[in-house]
Amino acid sequence: MIASVAAGVAAAAAAIGVAGAWATRGRSSQIFGPSIWHGDRSRKVIALTFDDGPTKGTRQLLEALDRYQVKATFFQIGRHAGQSPEIAREVSKAGHEIGNHTYNHLALWLKPSRTVESEISRAQTVLTAIHGTAPRWFRAPYGVRWFGLSRSLSRHGLTGVMWTTIARDWALPAGEIVKRLEGGIANGAIYCLHDGRGTRDQPDIRPTVEAVKALVPILKGQGYEFGTVTQILGRPNRRAIPEAHRH
Repeated sequence: MIASVAAGVAAAAAAIGVAGAWATRGRSSQIFGPSIWHGDRSRKVIALTFDDGPTKGTRQLLEALDRYQVKATFFQIGRHAGQSPEIAREVSKAGHEIGNHTYNHLALWLKPSRTVESEISRAQTVLTAIHGTAPRWFRAPYGVRWFGLSRSLSRHGLTGVMWTTIARDWALPAGEIVKRLEGGIANGAIYCLHDGRGTRDQPDIRPTVEAVKALVPILKGQGYEFGTVTQILGRPNRRAIPEAHRH
């Protein structure tokens, strides 16, 4: 009997652990606020998104995107943008979309709600001042959401964005990045890449730049177009709210 009860408790604990992991990191989870992870699946369109910038390497990436006439969404860290406002501003001036990636790239899990709010509000203030318009999209560092996030997103008019495929470009060479993203080709896909490397000030993002140069022609050759997160949702004139959060 004792063994049976112990097994039941262990099973319940495991189930709770799995549910908790999905709630915080699951790409389709809405537990901690409205979030999307793909766009319009009826269209051959893909969104390239870049986290952790701006850095000096961002300019190389902008040149590559301009060469192929691709518009993307950049989730900028508030502190990095404040330190390099000229580079940050070059991104929006080039027609790319800006998203909020917190102020310090702080992992939000286990943090009090006031810390979550501070990270989002400080970044929103800095990015709005630099770009002249408030970001409408938010991506949590490491893709992990936590308690208090939903309230902060609502307060600042933000919707969370996860991804269809993450490039792991902080760890892989260009060729492996391309292979990984090719494996996630799909209508409405959202790819997560990085024009920074967490909180590092001047990282080497050449693998990301080279991967973009190789990947974009491949996808265009298959008939895919590129757009910002807003554009691939097929609802350019309204804020995208997942079905579960519409009234």
